[in-house]
This record gives sequence, C-alpha cells and structure tokens, in this order.
Amino acid sequence: MRKIEHIGIAVKDLNASNALFTKLLGKKHFKTERVEGEAVETSFFQVGETKVELLQATSENSAIAKYLQKKSEGIHHIAFDVEDIHAEVERLKAEGFEILNETPKQGADNKLVVFLHPRSTNGVLVELCQEKA
Repeated sequence: MRKIEHIGIAVKDLNASNALFTKLLGKKHFKTERVEGEAVETSFFQVGETKVELLQATSENSAIAKYLQKKSEGIHHIAFDVEDIHAEVERLKAEGFEILNETPKQGADNKLVVFLHPRSTNGVLVELCQEKA
C-alpha cells in the first residue's frame, strides 16, 4: 500500500455537509460524482495528498443508508492506494483477511475498488483503490 487515498465519511445531507466541510477545511470540494453501483452521491475535498470523500445514499437499500441507520453520520471507511489491486487482494487473502468483493469494481474518482470486511480489520471497513488506466 502506497498511501492513504481517502477517508470516507457517511453523511445524511451532502449539500449541508459540503458547506460544513468547506468551512472546516477552508476550501470547496473539487468534485461530485454519483456511483450508481454503490447507490451513492460523493463529494471530494483535497487535503494535502489525501482526500476526504463525503458519501450520501441515493437509495434506502444502499450500504451507506444502512450504515446511517445503524451508526449515524461519521467515518465509514479508510481507503488505501495500491499499485496492483489484484496482487494486493491475493496477498491479503493469504494473510487471512476477509475480502468482501474479490473482483474489483468501479468506484468513484476513476478507481477500481475492493473492500475488506471490518471483522478482519479491527472493526474498520478498509477500501483498496487502484487508479484505472
């Protein structure tokens, strides 16, 4: 893993949260994007080399909607940038980590993504991200 790519924060209202984080970080978000496969609307803020990703559910059945029902707003996941997502999945499987989706899927911000189950990572949802070519 090369760096922390982003920290994902589940929010109920993306517009209100964009205003809040604009005040907090002293800068506006640089991008919004809908990810249909995950049923989320995202917004990104750049903070140094790392991004903050705000996630609002677009469906009551999405993972973010379920997270908000159980835990309320807050940190949802931490994402790590990887050079070769397939090799990293194999390495982590061999180390005993539980992979939620072994086949990388389309994520936001032109990334292929794989998630590790929080059961195997001390309660933290971990996302692996690789820039798409």
